[in-house]
Formats: sequence, C-alpha cells, structure tokens
Amino acid sequence: MTTVLERPVTADHFAPGEFEDLLQIALDLDTPDGFKAEIIEGAIVVSPFQSPYYRRPMKRLREDLEGHCPAGHEADTSPFLFAFPKATRAYAPDLYVADVESFEQLRGPVNGAALSLVAEFTSPSTRAADVKDKLAVYGRHVPVYLLLDMQDEEATVFWEVSPNGYRAYRSVSFGQSLRIPEPFGFDLDTSGFGRPEEAPSR
Repeated sequence: MTTVLERPVTADHFAPGEFEDLLQIALDLDTPDGFKAEIIEGAIVVSPFQSPYYRRPMKRLREDLEGHCPAGHEADTSPFLFAFPKATRAYAPDLYVADVESFEQLRGPVNGAALSLVAEFTSPSTRAADVKDKLAVYGRHVPVYLLLDMQDEEATVFWEVSPNGYRAYRSVSFGQSLRIPEPFGFDLDTSGFGRPEEAPSR
C-alpha cells in the first residue's frame, strides 16, 4: 500500500552520489492512478495529477505545439520521469516536447537533455515547486519553459538558458496572445485557458 501525501514523503536530503538510488526508489514507487512521484530538493514528492478542467487547456496547448515542434520532437502529456542528474532532480512535467528517440529504452528515467520545452500547470499543492525549484533547474537545461499559473490566470514563457537560469521571460493574462520563442516560433492564443464558470446554486 502506498501512502499519498502532497508533501515530501521523506525529510532526508541526499548527497549527489546517492541520487541514482533515490531515482530508482521513485521509479519503483507504486503510486495510485492519478498520482506522480518526482524528486524535488532531495526528497521524493508524490502529488496528484491536475483537476479535470485542466484537460481542456492541456489538450489545446498540445495541439498548438504539435505543428511547431523541432524535427524529431513530439508534444505529449503521458506521465514520464525526466532526470537531471547534475541538479539531483527528476520531474514529471504536465506537458513536454522531447526527442522521440530518447524514449527508446527499456527502463529508467528519460534524460532531461531530450526536452525542448516543458509546461507546468500550477495547482495550490504544486505551485511553489513550479515557480521556484523547477524554474531554477529548467532554466539551466530546457530551452523553453511555459508556466501556466492556473490560480492567477497568467501564462509566462521563459527562454535563453544559462548557468544561472533563464535570461528572458514574457507574461500575459489568460485571453491574450503569448509569443513562444524559437525553436517553436509561434503565437499561442491563451483564451479558454481559465477556470470554467461555476454553475449557479439552486
């Protein structure tokens, strides 16, 4: 039986040399359907996938990206763990664009170097990691990071990777157009990304 928490399941912090052992534990976890395990700040964090209404903007974003992916890369939302060994982190992005050849392996995580874009859709339980830990790591490794802040209804794209993190970013409110930089190079329409209207109580 797996205990599911929206906080780290261990308080221990691991030395870089122990990252592979921690990664194997995360891969072997029997997480319930609808949950994912990631390695954030030296701990295994198990958190739920997104709320049902996230399906609509996630599907829209994937469809928009599909026509603009770099050669040999595809957009997907299937749950895969991407490892960043130098940062001792492993994330399962909500949506990603990656080199399809990187999945031709029988076991283990996918190398984070295969990613050309990641997109995270924030929730109250994951927002802190999305805007801090993941932003710092993606900013040193992934060409484009798209952060969809579902609470503030704002979309931010980060790009220009550097050893100190992303050098450039742009933000718009949902409903406005957001330019996704190269290697994608298109304008993303964020209308319809916001929360659905609640039905009036009877």
